[in-house]
Amino acid sequence: MLRKPNSYKHIIWDWNGTLLDDAWLCVEVMNGMLEKRGLPQVSIDFYRSVFTFPVRDYYEQLGYDFEKEPFEEVGMEFMLLYNLRQKECRLHPEVVTVLEAFRQRGFRQSILSAREQNELLAETVDLGVKQYFDKIYGLDDHYAHGKTDVGLRLIADLGLPAGDFLFIGDTRHDAEVARDIGIDCILIPNGHHTENRLRTCNFPVVASLNELISGI
Repeated sequence: MLRKPNSYKHIIWDWNGTLLDDAWLCVEVMNGMLEKRGLPQVSIDFYRSVFTFPVRDYYEQLGYDFEKEPFEEVGMEFMLLYNLRQKECRLHPEVVTVLEAFRQRGFRQSILSAREQNELLAETVDLGVKQYFDKIYGLDDHYAHGKTDVGLRLIADLGLPAGDFLFIGDTRHDAEVARDIGIDCILIPNGHHTENRLRTCNFPVVASLNELISGI
């Protein structure tokens, strides 16, 4: 349950999956890497049922052997291939409408992402939404170990009580981060995790971004 419905001051958004529609690209890139290694391909449904943080654990589920090739090399290979095609990704159709609606209602907004910081900033500019966010915080490398520490820094830098924040994400990791930094969370099954997985997190799950407008 949310602690303070209708009384938040600052919305913190996850980026990949929540605002950026990129799960399909993650599957296509990974399937190319798996094929190269003679490993089984994955479907989008399977991906959404097993993808996790830290991503090293996800790679191991897919059959990668880090005694044969270091995780750092595999992770960098994925990011290089992903970045070659990243501009094919678009925002979910409702994103600008929702961001604008929240801005009109007086909410401040920021991003907390496992994306590398410079790439994240460039993407928000390319997709025309940077102006909606007070802060845009990503990671300082490409290995997506997790974002709790960055989330704590974001909360500290914004200088508001924890009860003023609401985090919106699409994965169980987003729920874990929200819990670790002591803020409320709403989850949306439009990205990298299935609805069934999100419903185990003990945070509200909404069907779509548009549903947020009337629910917060």
